Amino acid sequence: MATSTGMSLLLLLLLLLGRAGTGAVAEAVVCAGTACYTAHWGKLSADQAQVNCSTNGGNLATVRSAKEAQRVQQALAQLLRPEAPLTTRTSKFWIGLQRDKGKCLDSNLPLKGFSWIGGGGDTPYTNWQKEPKNTCISKRCVSLLLDLSLSPPTGRLSKWAEGPCGSPNSPGSNIEGFVCKFSFEGMCRPLALGGPGQVTYTTPFQATSSSLEAVPFASMANVACGDEGKEGSHYFLCKKKGADVFDWGTSGPLCVSSKLSCSFNNGGCQQYCFDGGEGSFRCGCQPGFRLMDDLVTCTSRNPCSSNPCRGVATCKPDSLGKSYRCHCPPGYQLDPSELDCSDVDECQASPCAQECINTPGSFRCTCWVGYEPDEGNCRDLDECAPGRNPCAQACTNTDGSFHCSCEEGYTAAGEDGTQCQDVDECTGQGAGPCRDLCVNVPGSFHCGCLPGWELAPNGVSCILSHTSPGPPTEGPAPPTDRPAPQGEGQGSIAPSAITSSPPGGPEATSEEAPTMGRPSLPSNILITHVPPKLLASSGPPSNKVEPSTSHPTAAAGHAESADGDSMAKQNEDSTNGQKLLLFYILGTVVAILLLLALALGLLVYRKQKAKRAEKREKNTPSAADSYSWVPERAESRAKENEYSPTPGTDC
Repeated sequence: MATSTGMSLLLLLLLLLGRAGTGAVAEAVVCAGTACYTAHWGKLSADQAQVNCSTNGGNLATVRSAKEAQRVQQALAQLLRPEAPLTTRTSKFWIGLQRDKGKCLDSNLPLKGFSWIGGGGDTPYTNWQKEPKNTCISKRCVSLLLDLSLSPPTGRLSKWAEGPCGSPNSPGSNIEGFVCKFSFEGMCRPLALGGPGQVTYTTPFQATSSSLEAVPFASMANVACGDEGKEGSHYFLCKKKGADVFDWGTSGPLCVSSKLSCSFNNGGCQQYCFDGGEGSFRCGCQPGFRLMDDLVTCTSRNPCSSNPCRGVATCKPDSLGKSYRCHCPPGYQLDPSELDCSDVDECQASPCAQECINTPGSFRCTCWVGYEPDEGNCRDLDECAPGRNPCAQACTNTDGSFHCSCEEGYTAAGEDGTQCQDVDECTGQGAGPCRDLCVNVPGSFHCGCLPGWELAPNGVSCILSHTSPGPPTEGPAPPTDRPAPQGEGQGSIAPSAITSSPPGGPEATSEEAPTMGRPSLPSNILITHVPPKLLASSGPPSNKVEPSTSHPTAAAGHAESADGDSMAKQNEDSTNGQKLLLFYILGTVVAILLLLALALGLLVYRKQKAKRAEKREKNTPSAADSYSWVPERAESRAKENEYSPTPGTDC
């Protein structure tokens, strides 16, 4: 049953091969590793090119490494080789690197925010011609720049150019074709011919070629022996024999010629060909290798000699030396193919106190802003410590952060609120807290008063001064029976008259204040005014008060007349201030009385007007008074018929 099923499958493949062979044309295809790359002509948009590749099971090509870029370049070289040299011009071929609409440029990443159609993360290899445009409003696609005048273009790797992805009617500027990639589970070695003949391979993605370095799994081979296949044809299928082992299921060289023996293509042997005489020969291997089941290919006796493991995986043979197993370093694990390693995300186990960053093969712990590492943990960072304090005045450390504050009289300023700015208490609403004079100083203010006034105990308002000096009284010394002792009266000053200003009225101000006499001063005594010191007030600590009056001090060297004039002027200023205040008070009282009188007159007028209106309403007769009411009465009966025999009836 199994044999008949295999024969049926072989016949079906032969039929497909016959149909493919009649119409197929050799294409630009390169196979290596586990992938094949094909290059195609066609003025298509990027989406149309992707549909063309996916129809046969592939995608637009990825260029993840320099080795892969070299394979793509080889495919393009095969595509251009049959063509005649072209004029000097640059053409573009689509590859599978795109950036969707709405996704913007990320200059910190190698791929600049682009991603491969086949999936996978960011790759380190890039070959940008110039920095991509930073636009997010449309889809962007990448193509390979190729100078068609250089044939074949294998000298250097093609640069990447990004641009619009095109449309069916407008595929894009200078777009000439595209490159596809097809991935496979494994590859077969090319068939070895021991004599004249030709092998044609047909791949699962419908590409035909006679010169593949590796043949993808499930490909078919058509072997025609002799000239033009006169000595017969053979068909083979690349099949999977074991884990990572693929072969054609045949033994010995094909198309063997007894005349040529080992002289033709080394008899089809991979390493050694031994001539057995009479047209026979056999294949052999070098020391350390063994002949495989196909009797042509040699493999190392160490299963790891061919480096079957990929990436960071390492190969370790078993105890018998016939098989191997791939092993991964710490931080990695085997992927589903068991030939390569994938990174283990250690951050899923939450090994860090705050934040975990996964890295290839490991991880890294970091702390949040406002914290610092401390023996595997994170502790609060004291931003208010000396050398770190960002605040201009007061700094309060908090868990993971800090808070700046300002002293009284200052307010927070700056973009981050770390600076302090003086508050001008003398401006703004109310024009300051002081009654008369206000002087702003850093962090506080001073209040002052006009002449004749002094600062109240609250430190902000002003009251009438009770210690204003009066005019000095000069005159002869009082008579005495005995002369003044020697030296008495030299430099002594009598206290100046004190004028009290009670709030009683103008009469109080007109009374003459009592004065005290003083002896005449010699001409060599000078009276000067010393600036008063600042007086401490009982108000807030931040308010500093300044006295508005000064007290005379006796000093030598000043004339007595100068002292008298100064005291008289001060007394006159104080009296004028008191009179002016009294005038203000009287004027205010008179204005209030006038307003009251006006309001009272208006009220009386409104009441009189209301009374007159009421009186007029009473004197005006009503319309109903012109009529008289008639009392009700019953309607009179109709006049009785005098001819009626019976009173009250008509008949």
